[in-house]
Amino acid sequence: MTASATAQASPSLAEIQRPIAAEMKLFEQRFREAMRSKAPLLDRIMHYIVQRKGKQMRPMFTLLSARQFGPITDAGYAAASLIELLHTATLVHDDVVDGSSMRRGFFSINALWKNKIAVLVGDYLLSRGLLLAVDQKQFELLGIVSTAVREMSEGELLQLEKARGLNFKEDVYFEIIRQKTASLIAACCASGAAAGGATPEEVARMKHFGELTGIAFQIKDDLFDYNNAQDSGKPTGLDIKEKKLTLPLIHALQQVSASDRRWMVDVVKNRNEDNAALAKVIAKVVEVGGIAHATQRMHAYRDEALTLLHTFPENEARNALEGLVHLTVNRTK
Repeated sequence: MTASATAQASPSLAEIQRPIAAEMKLFEQRFREAMRSKAPLLDRIMHYIVQRKGKQMRPMFTLLSARQFGPITDAGYAAASLIELLHTATLVHDDVVDGSSMRRGFFSINALWKNKIAVLVGDYLLSRGLLLAVDQKQFELLGIVSTAVREMSEGELLQLEKARGLNFKEDVYFEIIRQKTASLIAACCASGAAAGGATPEEVARMKHFGELTGIAFQIKDDLFDYNNAQDSGKPTGLDIKEKKLTLPLIHALQQVSASDRRWMVDVVKNRNEDNAALAKVIAKVVEVGGIAHATQRMHAYRDEALTLLHTFPENEARNALEGLVHLTVNRTK
C-alpha cells in the first residue's frame, strides 16, 4: 500500500487487531490486574472504569509497534498497560477540569463519586502505571512516558494561556495539539518499538510516526465539532461552547474581514449558548473554507505518517498500523 491522498476505506478494528489478537486478550487480563486495589471503594471504581473501556487504540498502537520488531514480551505488555493507565488517568482528571458529567455515554467518575475522589482516582491510576514500570525495571519506558506526561501538561497550560484572547495562529495550535494529544500516541509507538527491540534510531522514527498520526487524530476530533454543518446546518458546536479554538475556526478567523472576526469572537466568548448565533459562526467557518482546510491538513499529516511508516520493512504489524492510521482519520466517532 502506498501513502497517497487518495481516500481509502478503513479496515475494521477486528482486522487491525488480527496480528495481535491473542496479545490483546492477554493485555486486557494484565490491565485488569494492574487496576486492582485492596481499598474497596477504589476497587469498585476500577471495575466501573474497566467495564466501560473504549476502543483501546493506544494499546493497539503500542503492541503493534512492538510486534513490528519482534515477539511481544513482558516489556511490551508493561508499555501498553502503562500507557493505558496514564491515558485513563488523564481522562478522569480532564472530566474534573471540564466539569463533564458524561464519558463515552456513561456517567463520569466525578459525576458519580464527586471531584475529590475523581482526582485521587486519577492520581492512583498514574501511580499504578509508574510503579508497573519501576517494578519491571523498565526505565527507558519510564523516561518515554514521563516525557509525554510533561508535554501533555504543558500543552494544556499553553492552551489555557493562549485561548483567553482567541487570537493565536496555526503554529501555536499545532504546538498545543502536538503536546496535548500527539505526545501520548508518540509515546505508544516509541515505547512499543523500544520494547520490541528496535534501535534508538528506529525508536525515534516510530515516535515521530506516532506524533504525526496523533496530530491527524486531533484534527479529526476538531472536525467532529462541525459534523452536521455542511449537511443539515445543525452543528454540534461543543468545542465552541467551551471556547476551544479548533483548526477550522482558527483558519476562518484568519480569512474573514475585521468586522466578521469581531462578531465571531464575540459569539465564542460571550454568546456561545445562543444556538442561532452559533449556527451563523459555523456557517461562516464552512463558507470561508475552514473545514476544507482542516481536512486537507489532516490528510497531509496522515500521508506524512504513512510515508514514514513505509521506511520500515513490510509485515503484518506494519500493515495493521497503516490500517490504524486510516481508521484514525476515517472514524465517525
